[in-house]
Amino acid sequence: MFEHAFTALDALFDPMRLAALFAGMFVGMVFGMLPGLGGVAAVSILLPFIYYMDAYSGLAMLLGAVSVVYTSDTITSVLIGAPGSPASAPTAIEGHALAKKGQAARALGVGFLASMVGGLTGAAILFVAIPVAGPIVLLLSTPELFMFALVGLFFAASMIGKDLAKGLAAACLGVLLGVVGPAQAAADFRYTFDQVYLLDGFSLTIVALGLFGVAEVISMLAAGGGISHERVKVDHWGEGFRDFWRARWLILRAAVIGVFGGFVPAVGASASTWVAYGHAMRSTKDKSRFGRGEIRGIAASEGANNATVISDLVPTLLFSVPGGPAAAIFLGALFSFGYYPGPRMITQNPDLMFLIVWSVALTSVVGAALCFAITPALARLTRIPFAIIAAPLILIMVIGAYQSTSTMGDIFMLFVLGALGWLMKHGGWPRAPALVGFVLSGPMEQYFWLANQIHGWSWLARPGVLLIGSVIAIPVLLSVVRWLRARRHAAVAAPAPAPASGLAAVTENEDIPVATPSRGISLVLAALAALMFSYALLDMFSFNPSSRLMPALAIVPGLPLALYLLARGVQDYDNDFARDANELRVLVVLVAYAIAVWAIGVSLPTVGLIAWMLLVKARMRLWTGLIYGAAVFVVVRLLFDLLRGDAPVGALIPLS
Repeated sequence: MFEHAFTALDALFDPMRLAALFAGMFVGMVFGMLPGLGGVAAVSILLPFIYYMDAYSGLAMLLGAVSVVYTSDTITSVLIGAPGSPASAPTAIEGHALAKKGQAARALGVGFLASMVGGLTGAAILFVAIPVAGPIVLLLSTPELFMFALVGLFFAASMIGKDLAKGLAAACLGVLLGVVGPAQAAADFRYTFDQVYLLDGFSLTIVALGLFGVAEVISMLAAGGGISHERVKVDHWGEGFRDFWRARWLILRAAVIGVFGGFVPAVGASASTWVAYGHAMRSTKDKSRFGRGEIRGIAASEGANNATVISDLVPTLLFSVPGGPAAAIFLGALFSFGYYPGPRMITQNPDLMFLIVWSVALTSVVGAALCFAITPALARLTRIPFAIIAAPLILIMVIGAYQSTSTMGDIFMLFVLGALGWLMKHGGWPRAPALVGFVLSGPMEQYFWLANQIHGWSWLARPGVLLIGSVIAIPVLLSVVRWLRARRHAAVAAPAPAPASGLAAVTENEDIPVATPSRGISLVLAALAALMFSYALLDMFSFNPSSRLMPALAIVPGLPLALYLLARGVQDYDNDFARDANELRVLVVLVAYAIAVWAIGVSLPTVGLIAWMLLVKARMRLWTGLIYGAAVFVVVRLLFDLLRGDAPVGALIPLS
């Protein structure tokens, strides 16, 4: 074990790999500080670039990004009261209250140190688990691996968000997106609409960037204005260090909670953080300070959320079941580098497992140190308009998407899926199940087909399959029992208010949620999903029997769920589109940009988009906007030239 550990450490300290790790860490810190983006957007931005590196460098870059998101999002949460990610909501509650009392340094100090301890605790637990993981995984065959993937998909659908029907429908929609293109078990191309672009299916980069990155940028651009309206001073770290030492055992307990939360697929940081926050509240004698600036609440939440970073990767590495959306993208990167989680990785690539441990441990320490160094300067820049950041951000997303096939289809699909992600966000459909379903569709189809070829349908009676399947069956039965009891009690008494804690209360959507889902958008999305599933059902019968298995797994539950949500949407319809009009206008501008790039090439539309963002949305002065915009444009063109050398050329007017 130690031989492989030291080999991995030596490999990581190669200068190019260290540079990749720290480059990813820098991106993760930036995205962690932007409300609503977080780890998914960070790894999505980096995903196109890793394919120009060796496997260790590329994976180290992704790990560097996800390892510091929950550290740097503490800055946003404390200074402006807006959670940098959903898992930082308790930190925003307690930390911003302390910041308004002039104790921002105290809150930030505890948050950074607790995040560092959480990351190191997760790395240590995985280090110990690696030697015993191999024999456990070797006991599993394709039926059990399929069931593990199905459990992960169910957990993603049922535990993220408060509406089970929407979560399951989103997961089915993700699986349906994943089966577009070549079938794994027969010579079929599914749902390509006779378009050459779709013959290889959708790119993971485009799906992740569209559903998460573009959708969040639309919301923040529409909100307008600065990140904060007042400047916050940060100095004197000593009290924060003392608070950290006093809460050290609470932080360790919270880190363990976070680790075990990460082991359960799709539960992740949001649930673990609130459970740890609840533990801090229960273990404190004076509970009245919670919600008004309690330092123990910050210590527990930050210790838990960073510990889930590496424990999210445990089900990913052992069973191909992503622990969360960022882990789903990491799983896709593993496949692209030729690594297949499970017995092959454990037995043949132990060095890679230890590379993950060392990467997370190193970036946890260095990331915390950098946060201490940069926070005083960042506190003086909290009034910067988001549109200044959005200008290069959206263009980097376009470049990242364009790397898939270097065709205009990449850019169109980026904004089409961005529109879908925006509809899901405002319609109350969680996006993480869709991404997890997209990533798992390939491995699930392979396991499903092999299980049937080797065992027939008798594999459904295997003890391991029944045991793993009970993880789905038991919670469903308990939910049905609770629902029946609630209906019985409702007949004789008014229903009790929803609990403020517990799993149902703490497992939030992966998004920074809107106050209330739009009923109008929810209806539109349900109708769109019903049409997609209906067409997919009709077209499915033209495939070979072996090619129908995976589409059927998405359509059979997906179509009834979409029709149910459609009927419910018609009943609850409310014309509330007006409240999202600003965001809709931003979406229209981005779609118009994609059409203009197709028509006249990338240069002129990009100049127009930058000018609109900087002069209209950010309201920069003319000369300042021109200088900054020119710098952004030059960087964008350089990236096109460096990565592919062939920027999009217009179809109507052949400009680039």
